Amino acid sequence: MVSKIKEALHELKHHAPFTLAATLIALAIILILYAFRDANFILIMKDSFWVAHPAHLFVSAITSAAMFYRYKKNIPKAILVSLVAAIVIGSLSDIIFPFLGGIILGLKMEFHLPLIEEPITIILVTLAGSMVGIKAKITKIPHFLHVFISVFASLFYIIAYTTTISSLLFVLAFIVVFISVIIPCCLSDIVLPFFFLGEKIKHCECH
Repeated sequence: MVSKIKEALHELKHHAPFTLAATLIALAIILILYAFRDANFILIMKDSFWVAHPAHLFVSAITSAAMFYRYKKNIPKAILVSLVAAIVIGSLSDIIFPFLGGIILGLKMEFHLPLIEEPITIILVTLAGSMVGIKAKITKIPHFLHVFISVFASLFYIIAYTTTISSLLFVLAFIVVFISVIIPCCLSDIVLPFFFLGEKIKHCECH
């Protein structure tokens, strides 16, 4: 158990720099869009979230399934682990953490959970990602995409579903998104498969 905790902490430390970079890049892009916004800005943010969130789950499922199947050739278990990792932890990253973080920091937030509002779409997209991961056994590129897409999904959610749009919002969004992404993404891509597989994973090979 101690070795697993050390591995988890090692992965969080290792992923912090590019999670920070991805957050800064995504926030810069959002700020540019905000600077040239029109009356449809919030609608665009909402539509973008509903694209980014399923895309995040798809890529997350690829990585989680590939990580598990690489060390244990069991398709049903690989699918189950990736479904749990992608949907549950992806929802934490894109919705629940940003929502709670926004509330804690004084933003007025609306709560929307795609798993409840569009369950068939979410499950099918995640299942498709799982099958791609098992078939392609890709762990390197999807993990980076997972983090980058998750950053956008979290940002889109905060901006689309708050009634408090101001310059301070973007500062708070940076803090919330960084925390929302680094912990759940590492959990779903690396730590969760690691805990299921025990000592079979000696080090992360997803970078």
